[in-house]
Amino acid sequence: MSEKIETITLGGGCFWCVEAVYEKVEGVTAVESGYCNGHVERPSYEQVCTGNTGHAEVVRVSFDSSKISLRDILEIFFVIHDPTTLNRQGSDVGTQYRSGIYFDNEEHERVAREVLAEVNAHHGGKAVTELKPLANYSRAEDYHQHYFATHPNQGYCAFVVAPKVEKFRKTFASRVRKD
Repeated sequence: MSEKIETITLGGGCFWCVEAVYEKVEGVTAVESGYCNGHVERPSYEQVCTGNTGHAEVVRVSFDSSKISLRDILEIFFVIHDPTTLNRQGSDVGTQYRSGIYFDNEEHERVAREVLAEVNAHHGGKAVTELKPLANYSRAEDYHQHYFATHPNQGYCAFVVAPKVEKFRKTFASRVRKD
């Protein structure tokens, strides 16, 4: 079977957490931290942190759909973040930390709607994850890329990111990259 690369953009709080997990997922070919769905062109991290740009911190996940499905990508997403907290993940608070799935084609929207409906039912109708077309995406600054991989002992990484990576490893052991 030949490679079929697809991309979905996910917001699940701080992009360092989400990026760190997807970099460990078998079948994921690339992960990029960025910003999307705001009204400022090419915002800086500092601008996004104010909450005034309308952007979400996101990761763009590229995956080989011959090895892992979008459904699997989204099931991981809903285990590693809390889809029931509006504009917050843990101590990260603000609209930039909202839960969101940002799609760029109808098939991804369809699958995301199905999975989100299941998650919402599981949480008693309390899921607040937004599902919207991807808009105004820009790549985050270089120092945000592969942040956990290059700063595993930094305080936030050790106490917030590492437990999310470990939760992924335990919950989805068969999906952990072998390399």
